[in-house]
Amino acid sequence: MPSSRLPLRTATALAAGLTALTLAAAPVHAQTAPAPEPGATVIDHHDKGGAGQGPITPFKGQVAGAPSALAASVQITRSEAIARANGWVGKGLDYSWTGSYQGYRTDCSGYVSMGWKLATPGLDTTSFVPSGVASWIGKGDLKPGDALLNDAAGANGHVVMFDHWTDSSQSSYVGYEFTGSGVHHRTIPYPYFSGLGTYRPVRNNSIVDDVVRRPSLVGVYHQANQTFYEGNNAGGTLGSAKYGNPGWMPLAGDWNGDKVSSVGAYDPTTGKFYLSNDNGTTATTVTFGNPGWIPLAGDWNGDGRDTIGAYDPTTSTFYLTNDNTNTAVNVTYGSPGDKPLVGDWSNSGRDSIGVYHPDTQTYYEGTITGTTLGSAKYGNPNWTPVTGDWNADGTTSIGAYDPTTSTFYLTNDNGTTANSFVYGSPGDLPITGAW
Repeated sequence: MPSSRLPLRTATALAAGLTALTLAAAPVHAQTAPAPEPGATVIDHHDKGGAGQGPITPFKGQVAGAPSALAASVQITRSEAIARANGWVGKGLDYSWTGSYQGYRTDCSGYVSMGWKLATPGLDTTSFVPSGVASWIGKGDLKPGDALLNDAAGANGHVVMFDHWTDSSQSSYVGYEFTGSGVHHRTIPYPYFSGLGTYRPVRNNSIVDDVVRRPSLVGVYHQANQTFYEGNNAGGTLGSAKYGNPGWMPLAGDWNGDKVSSVGAYDPTTGKFYLSNDNGTTATTVTFGNPGWIPLAGDWNGDGRDTIGAYDPTTSTFYLTNDNTNTAVNVTYGSPGDKPLVGDWSNSGRDSIGVYHPDTQTYYEGTITGTTLGSAKYGNPNWTPVTGDWNADGTTSIGAYDPTTSTFYLTNDNGTTANSFVYGSPGDLPITGAW
């Protein structure tokens, strides 16, 4: 079984709660506002809630009072929603349900409609959810760009765009809101100041998480002592971990979707994979494929999590699974003697297959249906092919490792060497990952 973990780099793991909670109304007893976070606007704590909202203006062909014509919101990232909300802070705008700025009503719901890039002049608090623009979520699901909504009508309703929690207790947050005295970015007790109705978390159905791309980095696996060394693409070491047994083959992937690659190993005699989320403790053990097949790892369906695959070199067939159990794709691609490749060749958000022909040092980038997207000749005889998104542009490029000199050669355009450096020792096997 895999050995215990050695000291390794510190990695930040992101976690998001998925429990749907129904929040009760805030108690109607006196409540003291939390201390404002540095940088947040400090205003009179009595200035809270809405001060009236303007009506929804029907569009041509829309029945008056029906919000469906406003339900077609465009996709927006969380950072864009926050930036839009921040754009009204400090403008000196007056709260008015009959006024407008940049086409949006200058009231609480018009402001959040603007932040979410909805159609002008904006929805009101009663319409965000019924129109299909937004959905109720749980407290643990709140992310920047979501909102706390009191969906009552008129001056009884109010909405605040959520920015971030003030601390891990999640008892208060920093939010953007338009009240009677203007637009504010301030600290607010969760879910809102007491005595002003029921507030629940809500999410724009068209908001998407920002894509955080991290460059692929190289490393080596020292076969003599089953140790992974994670490099920095400049010849330095970020961390190391001992994992696996003699004769096993190294593997790396983001097995749990935390955006950080961890190690794994494949026993070619049993066809068994061992995957670790912390570079030490085995989280998943699964048999997939047959002895002698070549192990693979990739995000085949674009869900942000790497799963395993295997390549049968005798038939040039790829077998890929999205759940580490059942074969989702099997496709023949390449020729006998080719080495399998994995990469997102077209910036699609999902990995695909490819092969390297060692006799001609030619890389072939394929699709999971077995067609070829492109090819490139790179490197010298006896070099080992590697692939990765070296410049974090979303597209996988090729590279090569010279085992005689322990030198990596990386290219961002599948032709011109952008980076080369010595890393590892004779006999090491190259690996890549987002360490």
